[in-house]
Amino acid sequence: MLAFAAAVFFLIITPGPGVLSTAGVGASYGRRAGLFYVTGLFLGTNIVAILVVSGVAAAVLAWGPLRVILMIASTLYLLYLASKIALAGARGGFIHPETAPGLKEGLLLQFINPKAYAVNTVLFSGFPFGTSLPVEIALKFVIVNAIWVPIHLLWLQAGIAIRAMDLPGPVQRRINVAMAASMLIVVALSLWRGLAA
Repeated sequence: MLAFAAAVFFLIITPGPGVLSTAGVGASYGRRAGLFYVTGLFLGTNIVAILVVSGVAAAVLAWGPLRVILMIASTLYLLYLASKIALAGARGGFIHPETAPGLKEGLLLQFINPKAYAVNTVLFSGFPFGTSLPVEIALKFVIVNAIWVPIHLLWLQAGIAIRAMDLPGPVQRRINVAMAASMLIVVALSLWRGLAA
């Protein structure tokens, strides 16, 4: 179980769309919006885990054209979230950055987040506990969530701490753009990995 817990920690804490966007929402929109967003991510990641455990995700993703469609949708959605974070506080534009990403956006991100499926597949298909399968799955859900929640709240707090510094507008804008750029790097790496597979 300790090896499983360590794997959960390192797979979740490494920057991916979920934690990067959590910090970005915290820095750009504050605690309230960030908590709604993290709640959406939490619900989404657990639904994805259920889809992985039940085999539904594997069956759906086995069809190549659907995988491509989901990769494109994921990329476009991550670009949208990155632009909201980068443009937070800006006036005008068609993206309306003044509207913070919330529960719905967090939930949607997990459904199209390739890392969510990959992490859940690794965690739930590996690391046997030597117990019955239902007990193992239940224990894994408890352990994953016990680690997932504090890590995402730490990333949110890091974003909130940046916001609390009350930095001059141009400095805050550069931080928002840097967070958005980090998400875009993750998008590029996901695309590169997906095309190489």
